[in-house]
Amino acid sequence: MQVDLSLIVPEMAMAVLGLTVLILGLIVPKESRHGLGWFTALALLGVMGLVLAGWNNTGSLYGDLYVVDQFSQFFKITFLAAAFLVVLGSMRFVDKHLGGQSEYYSTLLFATLGMMVMASANDFMTMYLGLELMTIAFIILVCFRRTESKSLESGMKYVLLAGMSSAVLLYGLSLVYGITGTVVINEVGQALALRGPLPILMLGVVMLVAGLGFKISAVPFHMWSPDIYEGAPTPVTAFLAVGSKAASFAILIRIFVVGMFGISLNWELLLAILAAVTIIVGNLVAIPQTNIKRMLAYSSIAQAGYILVGLVTASQEGVKGVLFYAFLYVFATVGAFTVASYFYNVTGSDEIRDYAGLAQRSPLMAAVMVVAMLSMAGIPPLAGFVGKFYLFMTIVEDYLWLAFIGLVMSMVSVYYYLRVALVMYRDEPLDGTPIAVSAPVTVTLLVAMAVTLFLGIYPGPVSEVVNTAAHSFFMH
Repeated sequence: MQVDLSLIVPEMAMAVLGLTVLILGLIVPKESRHGLGWFTALALLGVMGLVLAGWNNTGSLYGDLYVVDQFSQFFKITFLAAAFLVVLGSMRFVDKHLGGQSEYYSTLLFATLGMMVMASANDFMTMYLGLELMTIAFIILVCFRRTESKSLESGMKYVLLAGMSSAVLLYGLSLVYGITGTVVINEVGQALALRGPLPILMLGVVMLVAGLGFKISAVPFHMWSPDIYEGAPTPVTAFLAVGSKAASFAILIRIFVVGMFGISLNWELLLAILAAVTIIVGNLVAIPQTNIKRMLAYSSIAQAGYILVGLVTASQEGVKGVLFYAFLYVFATVGAFTVASYFYNVTGSDEIRDYAGLAQRSPLMAAVMVVAMLSMAGIPPLAGFVGKFYLFMTIVEDYLWLAFIGLVMSMVSVYYYLRVALVMYRDEPLDGTPIAVSAPVTVTLLVAMAVTLFLGIYPGPVSEVVNTAAHSFFMH
């Protein structure tokens, strides 16, 4: 079997990079390790360049167990962009609150590697290995503040709940394997198309939805998100909210659109109901929150519901909507969490009331927070409006009720987002000292805001790329 290793050069580069950063932590003197953040950020840009250079270099490895197409490459670009922005925006936070720069950055790189493997995995075993690499790395990152009880509590909760969800997912995969006799997702779809509806298959599908529903924080598998988002270091929360969610959607699309396509089970309706409940619960429970991280946690639950909408029709347009929304969600969410992270770095508070007068203390931070939140609410001309338009356009004919729920809940979300904006712009600050934003954080905030505005005003180029990626997914 001839193996074209050029297809997995970005993955090999990420593995080498993660080990290099870890080793540098042993060699470089402690007082000089602050530069590891810049090294990691620049190296991530290099890996992203490798993915972009190999955009048209597609194929499969190891008997179709690992597929490299524009679909997987677009997701890899999304993961690398998220990792780059998180690293760039968290340098000062890591130096002040976390320490252990080499361990932090290398673990973040290995989490990104796990996501990249998940995006290209075309069989259950490779997919599960990538998922566990990502999950174990996030467990370490969540409890990285080992001297803080809230961080350790979050780590323990994440270990227990992630282990339980992985067990449920693995059992569901084993049931599907038992029915089909194969772990290759393409072959699973072909085998299931020849069989009638079996009760054990229905059980397997439900367990797959439950296991992956935990990873994307879909209701009712969302119970871990608020506590863990609040307790984890804020930069880790940002990466957990965007990276792990996008990677989980990548494998959700492969399993259900390819592996379950053509079977007589009505899993589309199951996903539609799951999306509706997730959108409603996420938005309604976000309203009374007084902690910015918990509010953003419930907001991210609602965003997962919106992205699920794209899976309901299992069409090329739906996959395009998922890809586009996952990409823009990275910039809006990282922008909001970077503001929260830097604000905590300066004030030591995550309470919304303490954001009073932020527009006077740091106009850039306040502007980025407002733009990010209004984009997530779907207000034109920001990117979130275009993303939701692409998603709901695919379901209007068959699931009009779901589009109506999404529209109403988007209007509800404006309430709790604008509540934060009012505190920042209307209320007088308790401490009027200006907040000096560091250069890396300034770059992160400007990039996040610029992309969010650009994709809302001129989505055409990215839309064409996303359309190519979605088309390549259905070429197999």
